[in-house]
Amino acid sequence: MADINLQEIHDVLISIAKQAGEMITSAHPTTGAAGSKKNSVDLVTETDRAVETFISTTLRSKYPTYQFMGEETYQPGDTLASAPTFIVDPIDGTTNFVHSYPYVSISLGFSLDLVPTIGIVYNPFTSTLYSAIRGQGAYLNQTHKLPLKQPTPFTDGLSECLVAVEWGSDRSGNDFRVKSDVFRKLAATKESGGGMVHGLRSFGSAALNLCGVAEGGLDVYWEAGCWAWDVCAGWVVLKEAGGIMVDANPGNWEPRIEERRYLAVRAGEGQKRIVEEFWGLVEGRFEVGV
Repeated sequence: MADINLQEIHDVLISIAKQAGEMITSAHPTTGAAGSKKNSVDLVTETDRAVETFISTTLRSKYPTYQFMGEETYQPGDTLASAPTFIVDPIDGTTNFVHSYPYVSISLGFSLDLVPTIGIVYNPFTSTLYSAIRGQGAYLNQTHKLPLKQPTPFTDGLSECLVAVEWGSDRSGNDFRVKSDVFRKLAATKESGGGMVHGLRSFGSAALNLCGVAEGGLDVYWEAGCWAWDVCAGWVVLKEAGGIMVDANPGNWEPRIEERRYLAVRAGEGQKRIVEEFWGLVEGRFEVGV
């Protein structure tokens, strides 16, 4: 893979993200005929599909030998290969987009040997760009190195953390129960066996949540049910900013990119303690991705 120019791909992805951003900000979102994919909270718009078509057409024209995996063209059974692969979510935060809530991003990831290697996450409504190449650091708007401030140590454990979580579109069954129970325990007092965290936040974009952890504004992000295209780009940004990614289920320190269960912790001394304390609040196990 020595002939792969990571900097060139990084720069091309930034250009594509900004062009796609113009498509998104000029659109008038409606689910219309596109409707929901699974239920009333799993939404897709015509803009999602138009943006993915633009991205995939552009990338396939420039890099015809590379693989492509996108949210709107994914078919059940599709699997990631070790070949160079673009992993793309045209609009991460479609529900926010439909409601005109500006926490929306374009998530453009690139993997080599199943390892997230380039990540571009762009919020076109705020002109906020996160970018990273594996081994070369992570940046905000290409000028500010992440994290934005010197990471403070986790001296008091979860009780000092601001935690991002998402309800997701699966609202029944085992995994919904696991999520609901953990949300309650995170908020509960130490005396009642809880984490007494500073707060829980559900913003609606996995990619931006990961970048928020990378930036240092969020301390932890815990999620199950999202997909490789939701996390690939943000994963690179997180790791290059000194953060770590482990499994949302207790015990696995080396999750796969397509595993669909993730726990992200920002940079700072005591990360391992935070992970183990968080895992201690998880009763049962997520079935998704197993």
